[in-house]
Amino acid sequence: MEFFGHVIDGQERGSLDGARFASVDPWTQQPWAEVALGGGPEADLAVTAARTAFDEGPWPRMGFAERGALIHRLADLVTEHAEELAQADSHDMGKPITDARTKDVPRTAQNFRFFADHARLAMAETLPMDTGHHAYTRYEPAGVVAAIAPWNFPLMLESWKVAPALAWGNTVVLKPAEDTPASATILARLALEAGIPPGVLNVLHGYGPDSAGSALTADPRVDRITFTGESGTGRVITGAAARNLTPVSLELGGKGANLVFADADLDNAVDWSIKAVFTNAGQVCLAGSRLYVQREILDEFLARFVAAAEALVIGDPRDPATQIGPLASETHYAKVRGYVEDGAGKVLTGGLGDGWTVRPTVVVDAPADSAIVCEEVFGPVVTVTPFDTEPEAVAAANDSPYGLNAMVFTENLSRAHRVSAALRAGTVWTNCFFVRDLRAPFGGFADSGWGREGGNFSREFFTEPKAVVMAITP
Repeated sequence: MEFFGHVIDGQERGSLDGARFASVDPWTQQPWAEVALGGGPEADLAVTAARTAFDEGPWPRMGFAERGALIHRLADLVTEHAEELAQADSHDMGKPITDARTKDVPRTAQNFRFFADHARLAMAETLPMDTGHHAYTRYEPAGVVAAIAPWNFPLMLESWKVAPALAWGNTVVLKPAEDTPASATILARLALEAGIPPGVLNVLHGYGPDSAGSALTADPRVDRITFTGESGTGRVITGAAARNLTPVSLELGGKGANLVFADADLDNAVDWSIKAVFTNAGQVCLAGSRLYVQREILDEFLARFVAAAEALVIGDPRDPATQIGPLASETHYAKVRGYVEDGAGKVLTGGLGDGWTVRPTVVVDAPADSAIVCEEVFGPVVTVTPFDTEPEAVAAANDSPYGLNAMVFTENLSRAHRVSAALRAGTVWTNCFFVRDLRAPFGGFADSGWGREGGNFSREFFTEPKAVVMAITP
């Protein structure tokens, strides 16, 4: 089995006590790699390396062009090593290899390129004053960033955090999810090959509570914490950060509402609704898992939707034809199985598959207060509920503690704008899903997060904005 170590101060290494853990392939249900198991001592080493690289090293003192050139070189290497990275995520969490090759790896390279260019091209403010003074703003790197990434899009969401942090001159300690460690180590290897100095990007492996994660988030030498994951964990991280007044960016859970009106283009609505809930075996925080369909088209929509769900190919994630692989771990499979078996509503299609797979599952007639409707299942499971009026649909969509995203399908332009404005969600997609502009804010309302990232919003988080006021009269 291949070994994936911590990468600390430019060196890949094991833990001080030699501890390791296995990464289990969810398709074979067998270990495929060994990983260094870190804790408090390794977290201390990683933060020390990042702190030294920031306080004494060249990285935050480089110009944007010089720093950006190295980040672009890292993007080149990500593309060159696309197959290695895609295989790592596929073995770690069961991601279909075609999705990893054609979506996750290219988007990772794009993240690095975008933020390298954005940092170089972003404009600061000049503020002429009428009192014989002149003011302007500077955006200076914040310092050491603790980046804690989830297991559902390992490489891509690691880059979403690491890329802007590096582009604005910070140093990083990246802690990947323990279920998906491999691509983080590979990324750090490539960063060193690209010429990014030692200590600028460090990778720390280990668990969260009472382990590497808690040690990292409690360290007062950390200047920013960015976390994507479950809402309860976000609360714990916020509590740890509060003791040091460390700013936190949280992208947490979701229970996306998808509203399909009678005037929607039905082919388009079905196609995107399938993608919105079954991509990545439903292990997507943005999943449109609460589907509301106007009653007059319900029967026709369901007939098409169920047929499309049943046509999806389930199987070995290394088979290029596979569209839905296994769930990412035995623990997560058990969680999703509980929702499928709880008996709320009527299952039109789907249910449990072989191994740790769950077939695309469509549930109707589930009570509005049932767990399968209200809680984040994080699997290939969707509840379908009819509605009659626009206000009814909006009220149902907003009746959730989550507010990460929503979807609206309608050919009525006024309704599209009206409903998009009324939905309490950080992103509203109209007649599409998961189309991204990296300049736009990304984040959620309420239990779905705290803060926004992307474009200037990432700049605000990963820098310390500074006002400079100068007297210009004799």
